[in-house]
Amino acid sequence: MSEFLTKSRARNIFYGGSLFFIGIFGVLTIDSHLYIVNEATSKMPLTDEVVLGKHIWEKNSCINCHTLHGEGAYFAPEVGNVMTRWGVLDDPDDAAETLGAWMESQPSGIEGRRQMPHFELTDEEVRGLSEFLRWADKTNTQDWPPNDAG
Repeated sequence: MSEFLTKSRARNIFYGGSLFFIGIFGVLTIDSHLYIVNEATSKMPLTDEVVLGKHIWEKNSCINCHTLHGEGAYFAPEVGNVMTRWGVLDDPDDAAETLGAWMESQPSGIEGRRQMPHFELTDEEVRGLSEFLRWADKTNTQDWPPNDAG
């Protein structure tokens, strides 16, 4: 007896395969959503200070010089992990003080070195920017970008 792929069998294979892969797609979509919600987002709450810092970041176009998690210009250092590199990630007061001191010292006046403009930010804006950078630093980027040095 010869076995042939009849129209009925072909249709059943098509529908069965389609349902199988739609199911796989659904499971992977749910898994991806749960990963993003539970693992990839920052463990730090999105406070008003963090939102203010994001607005300061955008208003001053910091991304035109700095990268944040690998996105942006490569003229100045990556700032997605700057709070870890400075050792102030877990202390909001030290983070704001360190960032404020760094920004106050800019431009450095060292000839031949890239110069950061001096921004006239209030203490509240510096605090907000430092909170935004702390929030970004606590985001699980799966070690991307690979940047160990400042």
